[in-house]
Amino acid sequence: MTEYVLDFLKAFGGLAFTISILLNIIISILGVVPSVFITAANIKFFGFEQGLMISIAGEALGAIVSFYLYRKGIKKFTDPKKIRNSYLIALHNSKGIKATLLIIALRIFPFVPSGFVTLAGAISKVGIINFSLASTIGKIPSLLIEAYSVQQVLIWNWQGKVIFSMFSLVTVWLLLKKSGKKSFNNKK
Repeated sequence: MTEYVLDFLKAFGGLAFTISILLNIIISILGVVPSVFITAANIKFFGFEQGLMISIAGEALGAIVSFYLYRKGIKKFTDPKKIRNSYLIALHNSKGIKATLLIIALRIFPFVPSGFVTLAGAISKVGIINFSLASTIGKIPSLLIEAYSVQQVLIWNWQGKVIFSMFSLVTVWLLLKKSGKKSFNNKK
């Protein structure tokens, strides 16, 4: 997928910056598609520093646009009682500085999908300015780690191999844990 995005950016040349931002916004609106392949393409195409900055800008704008759209449209169709994650429930019920700090924490935490945080923020009492600031502040550490990891995998040195191995192990562990729960629930 990274190569496809990279080819896409190359095809647009001078508009690559704008295209990358738009792709991030689209991915944010979808809410479930990981943006790591855009980060990888940005780093490969623009270089580490500029690619990281473009990824931060794209994710920040994507979160803001998604928040606005979710609040306008999805809020009408979403039942807050169906949210099961305790952190997302806390965010839904909070406002002010507490909501802002929760958004920052949820954005930093790598296993909470961005779409869920944005959706919970949209159906909560937090305003768009607080959400935008908190979301961007929380995304920066995550994107630094993601960009560094992508960079190491791209140059494929020992650090890249360690990162890739750790990611693979965590993924296998999560899949086994999830399948174990399903088989346990089926035996009941």
